[in-house]
Amino acid sequence: MKKEKWILPYIKKYRFLFFLTVIIGSLTILFGGALMFTSGYLITKSATMPETILMVYVPIVGVRTFGIGRAALSYVERLVGHQFILKILSNMRVHLYELIEPQALFIRSRFQTGDILGVLADDIEHLQEFYLKTLIPSIISLVVYSIIIVGAGLFSLPFAILLALLMGLLIFVGPYISLLYVRAKNKQLKHGRNLLYQRFTEAVFGISDWIFSGHSKTFIQGYEKQEQSLMKIETKMQSFVDIRDILNQLVLGVIVIVAVFWANDLTINGEIPPTLIAAFGLILLSLLESFLPIAGAVSDTTSYQQSLKRLDLIQESRLKRSETVQGDNTPDSKVLLEINNVSFGYSDQALLADFSLKLEQGEKIAIIGRSGAGKSTLLKLIQGAFVPESGEIKLNGIHAHEWEPSISKTIGFLNQKPYLFNTSLLNNIRLGNPKASDEEVYEAAKMVQLDEMINQLPKGYETNMQETGQRFSGGERQRIALARILLQNTPIVILDEPTVGLDPITEIRLLKTIFETLKGKTIIWVTHHLIGVEAMNRILFLENGKIVIDGNHYQLLETEARYRRLYTLDCPVRKEIIIK
Repeated sequence: MKKEKWILPYIKKYRFLFFLTVIIGSLTILFGGALMFTSGYLITKSATMPETILMVYVPIVGVRTFGIGRAALSYVERLVGHQFILKILSNMRVHLYELIEPQALFIRSRFQTGDILGVLADDIEHLQEFYLKTLIPSIISLVVYSIIIVGAGLFSLPFAILLALLMGLLIFVGPYISLLYVRAKNKQLKHGRNLLYQRFTEAVFGISDWIFSGHSKTFIQGYEKQEQSLMKIETKMQSFVDIRDILNQLVLGVIVIVAVFWANDLTINGEIPPTLIAAFGLILLSLLESFLPIAGAVSDTTSYQQSLKRLDLIQESRLKRSETVQGDNTPDSKVLLEINNVSFGYSDQALLADFSLKLEQGEKIAIIGRSGAGKSTLLKLIQGAFVPESGEIKLNGIHAHEWEPSISKTIGFLNQKPYLFNTSLLNNIRLGNPKASDEEVYEAAKMVQLDEMINQLPKGYETNMQETGQRFSGGERQRIALARILLQNTPIVILDEPTVGLDPITEIRLLKTIFETLKGKTIIWVTHHLIGVEAMNRILFLENGKIVIDGNHYQLLETEARYRRLYTLDCPVRKEIIIK
């Protein structure tokens, strides 16, 4: 999988809009220059007191044309430029979502929360500034620069070379020096702020020690001294910017003066009329003003680097994960789940200790145990949300936390309260597979025995479910979520107490539907309620992070007095025939 960048691919994709923006932006500046040129000529020509207004009628029309044209082109440039940028941002957000979504469960194990929030909330938006303030203006300036040099070369090649050198100070030399200086100072600022934040954090945690030791004033003085050093760096940066802007203005003035002297020489030699001397000076003054922001825009690229770094980090993580994938892990493939000597816990509390389990495709297991026995933690480990402290969890030989393309395409999850959105039934079911056709949605609804009920509703599948599916009963909500799982078509399905809160009759019916519709799937069912366990190939009882009871329902009834007692208490009337 080739690594994609965050700049060039989007420019290539929307190259027509990009080139159109550059062309219109260049025309806007050139129209501004033409406006100044005709204005200078008009003023000079008028000063000669022509015999009739017809002598200056053409430049008058030119001033109006270029004035209106410049305003119109500026408006069109903004429309086209913003359309170009908004299309890029839209594609970037989709691409970013596609990178993050498959890693949603386990992304926090590799990235700091602040980095992820920064990527989602700020970094893509930050790149908008790069296009608007740096890239597009820089390209436009190069186009205008080339046109000026070619235009000057038509009159005088030596003057064109001199002009190219002088303008090069504004477009190349100044921005490059500014970039190097600002980058170095930003690096110092970043390092200094990190140290400052670290010192402040440590002081907050140890504030009592500072107070009791009587050294609080020493800390405050040291902290203020560090802040002052950072302020000095910022002051130097601002001073550099001020000096840079002054020098740019001086270079601009020198170029205009040189242009005036050159035009004067052409006038003396009789090549151009005297009325064009001011016009040449004014056109260069107008055109060169568009070069002045380039130095600041280029130096600002240092502020975009952190955004690009975070985006690249997430992309590289996805690429590395993709490179580890071997074998077939498509949604319809068979998946072998292996848990080998896994240990995991929080702080000093071990939730799983040397836990091992192997599940072939199609096996069905029920996991029971007290609260805190490690059941939920085991599910998170299987989904790749957590990485084992020791041991390994593999899907077809690949670590669960490195599984690609997406764990959601391999493991379906039905919990106690599946979230249902305030939209139609059709859309809620289709969430399992956004590409599913209406017919596939209808078929999934039939399989979970919802089709008849839905067709009796006034709007059928277009019936709005309201927030969290409030207008439907608990059993109906679970069936809708189950239909979602069927559309998802994953080889493994996790059931995390999906019948909690349902009445006994609804519970039995739902379990029967689940087991009938999920034939051929690997089922991992976490439950406190033993109704339906007869349909499982194995029943595991967890205690202190270990399997203390293992076997199918009928084996355990005969050999495990503890299980027999639990089952008798939970199911005084045997219901396995109904389930099966």
